[in-house]
Amino acid sequence: MLQTKQITLLSPEKWDDGNDRHFMEIYQAKRKLKTLVAICLAKDADTYGHWRVFSPNADGVCILLKKDPLIEAFNGIPGVRHGEVDYKEITLLRTQPPAVYDLPFLKRWPYRPEGEYRVIYESQAEESLAKSFPVPEGCIHQVVLSPWMPEPLVESVKTTLKSIRGCEGISMYQSTLIKNQLWTSLTDRAIDDGR
Repeated sequence: MLQTKQITLLSPEKWDDGNDRHFMEIYQAKRKLKTLVAICLAKDADTYGHWRVFSPNADGVCILLKKDPLIEAFNGIPGVRHGEVDYKEITLLRTQPPAVYDLPFLKRWPYRPEGEYRVIYESQAEESLAKSFPVPEGCIHQVVLSPWMPEPLVESVKTTLKSIRGCEGISMYQSTLIKNQLWTSLTDRAIDDGR
């Protein structure tokens, strides 16, 4: 994305969540689509769960995008739909079966902490496992490096990423999620309340 200035939607065939994959397969079959690709974005701040699920290794990054210009860029593109994922309980679907149209934006209730925003591209004519779209200029807000990246690598990775044309002014830092000096320094001020 940083190099190509494009965001790429991929086939859901390899998604880890079998329920999600199944919903997408049913949607594709019932709509007679040759292409169904998607990207899943998180609306909320990074969490331990986000890092562990989406990028569990030291080489991961989180790219923070400006929501409004990104969404605006997808509006009006034929075949593109986007929106927040709706999290439902199984008991509700037993009594109210979902509409086929809603399947790409529907997930089980236990996944609600993801706070997901999804973009899909569908086509009955073209056959493809990926589809790329331009990222609007200035849409990339920050790049957050994995909390597990070894400290000696952080500066060289930041330097390398900032050498990419157009990335010079983007804020880049390592996530402090698992090691935050301010948070841990507060224990120095812990008080003995007599318990």
